[in-house]
Amino acid sequence: MDFKQLETFIVIAKHKSFSKAAKELFLTQPTISNHIQNLEKELGTILINRNNKNITLTKPGEILYTHALEILNSRKKALYDLKKYEGKIEGVIELASSSIPETYILPKIIKSFTAKFSDVKFTISHYDSQDAIEEILNEKIHFGFVGTKIPNPQIEYIDLIEDELVLITPYDYNIIPSSNDYISIKSIKNKNLIMRKEGSGTRDIIIKNLKKNNLTLNYFNIIALVESNEAIKEMVRAGLGFSIVSSKSITDYVNCNILKSYKIKELNLKRNFYFTYSKKRIPTPLEKKFIDHVLDFFNKHQ
Repeated sequence: MDFKQLETFIVIAKHKSFSKAAKELFLTQPTISNHIQNLEKELGTILINRNNKNITLTKPGEILYTHALEILNSRKKALYDLKKYEGKIEGVIELASSSIPETYILPKIIKSFTAKFSDVKFTISHYDSQDAIEEILNEKIHFGFVGTKIPNPQIEYIDLIEDELVLITPYDYNIIPSSNDYISIKSIKNKNLIMRKEGSGTRDIIIKNLKKNNLTLNYFNIIALVESNEAIKEMVRAGLGFSIVSSKSITDYVNCNILKSYKIKELNLKRNFYFTYSKKRIPTPLEKKFIDHVLDFFNKHQ
């Protein structure tokens, strides 16, 4: 049993796919399969169910998964300490992020961190808020940047910045605001609306606020459910309908007179973005540096 075999095993469990594991590790699928076969042969047990469409771990595989994480984390710490002694800090930090943080928050954080530690690399996986938390709980991802706080005693949430959702329309669409760029929700009843898919923090906030006003999404004419925030903006720009999106995501579009934005008078659409990680997992020294950096970054930029 060696580190390469354990790393291969962990990455397969993370992606539930041999092909995706091969892609991440820059190995061929036969090499990936060979690593797992040799590991199973040495341990005398089957670690991965290969019969199902979705690859799953067997019970022995689940047991090994926990120990493999500890072994690889200990290896990371040892390498970190040795590199630190030599005056060099390197490693890989794995992040899960929902749409808005991924596009409008993470680039600045990563830029400032790599300015200090140029040999550190990042892998960023796109998840909705709920799936990001699940990946962190399963110890497949180190940290998350999300727009919804999903209650769990094993998860640490740190408030980063406040955001507000706004209604967006094509720039040339005439809508009369009631006052100071606010509109009444009545003025968009039965209008074509483009929404994010289920699992989106944006969608959850809209639904919760509609419920407070005894309304549902049926108040609008939902014409499309979309995963990408960028796609939504382009659909609105093309005149397909309106949408409700993060104000942080449309600054350039508004400044360039491509879209107009309005606050909805009856809805309180403010929210926070959160930096999140597992309480039960002891961070490596590199991960601890990243936690401290994120906290310091937002303390300075508030």
